[in-house]
Amino acid sequence: MIVERIELLDFRNYGTATFDLTAGVTAVLGRNGQGKTNLAEAMAYLATLSSFRGAPPDALIRAGADLAVIRATIREDDGREVLIEAELSRQGRNRVQVNRQRLSRSRDLLGSMRVSVFAPDDLVLIKGGPSERRGFLDDTLVALATKYDATRLELDRILRQRNVLLKQANGRLTDEVEATLDVWDARFAAISEPFGHARATLVARCQPMVIEAYEQLAGTAVAVDLVYEPAWRRSGLATALTASRADDVRRGVSTVGPHRDDVEIALAGMPARTHASQGEQRTLALALRLAAHRLIAERTGSSPVLVLDDVLSELDPERATALLANLPPGQVIITSASPLPEAARPERVLEIRAGTVVSS
Repeated sequence: MIVERIELLDFRNYGTATFDLTAGVTAVLGRNGQGKTNLAEAMAYLATLSSFRGAPPDALIRAGADLAVIRATIREDDGREVLIEAELSRQGRNRVQVNRQRLSRSRDLLGSMRVSVFAPDDLVLIKGGPSERRGFLDDTLVALATKYDATRLELDRILRQRNVLLKQANGRLTDEVEATLDVWDARFAAISEPFGHARATLVARCQPMVIEAYEQLAGTAVAVDLVYEPAWRRSGLATALTASRADDVRRGVSTVGPHRDDVEIALAGMPARTHASQGEQRTLALALRLAAHRLIAERTGSSPVLVLDDVLSELDPERATALLANLPPGQVIITSASPLPEAARPERVLEIRAGTVVSS
């Protein structure tokens, strides 16, 4: 799959803009604050229907406008041309079209376009809290199979309902509360068990790819361990929920389940979050992204568009060169506020100034 063109209307700082991309490497250059990351965000939005910067939909619409449009012209591997459009409205009436046909559910778009974004903020995958690593796992699962999006939404729904019940209990485990908890716990366990298995399988598949990618970037072999072993998976979530019920009622919140899981990441046998240098942490975060990208390409048979959003400036020259030398096959978009290393060798260069393409 190749994204041949991106068109933006009232998206972030863009009034109207068109980007013609190449099947190889396209460089998008410009000073900070001109709109380079906004372009990356627009591309990723069509793949995930969310902002990788964590911004709400309203923030994606240009100030003074009522709606924004992102349009992508895609060339499939079999030569077919596909037009994907997303419209974001301040009134919340967002809609998605494929080849001018409106989808009944926006989330049916998932899987139509895959984008891997590498950004400086990826450092939180190592330094941040458990939610960052859970999000990485779950986003990768959705990219591998869109059914996991529905699973994640259902888990969130069940968890919200269970927490509402726990808060309403006011610390008292009455017969009525206990009976209702039995129902929600059965549903929670039924959907969490296969989801936990999917996470564990993903971690096991990614680990050798992370080790390989880290060695390629760092130029040296280092032991990298990814461990996903939540205690509830050893006993089963139903048993764990029963054991934690009294504490959950007392605290008014669910203390056990997939929403509390973490992935422990170790480098050379030590926790990467606390013992690795910032350079090692950044390299490890890139290795995680590369591993996920390669796994998605391998499992789906089509390489996602790879976006390097101002990543090269965060790396020392050796690791920047190593990253460029080990990019996976497929379309690559590189954004940068600085001149690119010679190893980048872009086929097309676009310059952005204040939300406008000024040269190409």
